Amino acid sequence: MKICVLGSGALGSSIGGVLTEAGYDVYLIDQWADHINAMNSRGLILREGTTDRTVKVKAATSCEGIGPADLIIVLVKSFHTRQAIENAGAIIGENTLIMSLQNGLGNEEIIAEVVGKERVIGGKTYVGGVLLGPGHVIAGTKGKYTYIGELDGAITPRISKLAEQLNKAELLTTVSDNIVGIIWDKLLINVATGAISGITRLPYGGLYNVPEVRDCALAAIAEAMAVAAANGVTLSIKTPEEAWFKASDGLPAEFKTSILQSIEKGTATEIDFINGSVVRWGEMCNVPAPVNKTLVASVKGIEYWIKNYSGKA
Repeated sequence: MKICVLGSGALGSSIGGVLTEAGYDVYLIDQWADHINAMNSRGLILREGTTDRTVKVKAATSCEGIGPADLIIVLVKSFHTRQAIENAGAIIGENTLIMSLQNGLGNEEIIAEVVGKERVIGGKTYVGGVLLGPGHVIAGTKGKYTYIGELDGAITPRISKLAEQLNKAELLTTVSDNIVGIIWDKLLINVATGAISGITRLPYGGLYNVPEVRDCALAAIAEAMAVAAANGVTLSIKTPEEAWFKASDGLPAEFKTSILQSIEKGTATEIDFINGSVVRWGEMCNVPAPVNKTLVASVKGIEYWIKNYSGKA
């Protein structure tokens, strides 16, 4: 199986590295030249626990010259999804499947608009990764599940075959007949901590020690659950408290959400695809989401300050 990982940061490199070790023909594609050059020159260094190992990978800054893939795993930031897929023509063949494992809601719809819904399968992963430097990541794949499925809930031969191939690479993969619900389950976890961590600058150790933060998070999750119910989405998470505690399960006190990491780097966040998607879907079914709307406004205000004021005396 020929696999292209479109967006090979910490998570993409972790998944791509493990798939390479399993013998698949994998290409790691990312625009960060230093990262790509490091992987091509010395290999991808994967750290598990205190042990580093080097994986000889194929990496590139563009899709040109690679040829059509059997599977494209999309892991770019959500606000880059459309551009990334539009630029990926060289790796999209007649039978190419495209699977998003990105944060937030709406990526599958964007991909389908570009390449057609019949090519797109849904996915959500609890695998993690931490970027230590160019070509060097902590791989959080062991014991972490990935869920994949057809967007219409059908259990098709292609989805069953893909799950079998990913499991052979020791990426624990389960086929779901409710992948949309699973995508929403993961959204609830992102809603629980992402924006609030970014606004307060608190890693998990602090985030879970402030009662007012917890109350705000639970209110945001409750809104998202109400929006999901109004849109006919079946969730496995039944209470806001469940999402709140799942968000921190197994993670260290120093863990920072992706929104906080983006803010600290001075780059754009995925707020529009997380809390922002709750607001949009709520507006479509007349379910108000004022807490999420406030969190979106706060993060966007911080982004504006970074862009226009952070470098001024």
